[in-house]
Amino acid sequence: MLGMSGLEILRACLAGELPEASIMSTLGFRLTAAEEGSVVFEGDPGDHLLNPMGTVHGGFLATLLDSALGSAVMTRLPAGTAYTTVQLGVHMIRPVLAGTPTLRCQGTALHVGRTTATAEARVVGAEDGKLYAHGTTTCVVLRP
Repeated sequence: MLGMSGLEILRACLAGELPEASIMSTLGFRLTAAEEGSVVFEGDPGDHLLNPMGTVHGGFLATLLDSALGSAVMTRLPAGTAYTTVQLGVHMIRPVLAGTPTLRCQGTALHVGRTTATAEARVVGAEDGKLYAHGTTTCVVLRP
């Protein structure tokens, strides 16, 4: 992977040539698209994600957003360059229930500079387009 750009790594994951991040199978979401500056993840709510109030834990939405935001930045990084989230802003708009249909999260890189990067993302119903959450990130870019 060291000789691959961020976009090449994500495309290799999509093709099954590299394993997906284990958090994805743990929480039930997957990468479905990766282009220069943009990614899409889809997630399936379920009983395994419920909080004590009986709704899907906000951490699921936060993780889905964080994954899309960081991966959008990653698509614009050259080989040997890494990133890490230093700030994550999440706005939850409506509750997610165990029976909520598949959610789609699209992340878009807004700025990828020498030392910092920013991105935005939205979580919507894959079938109806209803907005469930949106977020932003600031990442530090770690060059070799």
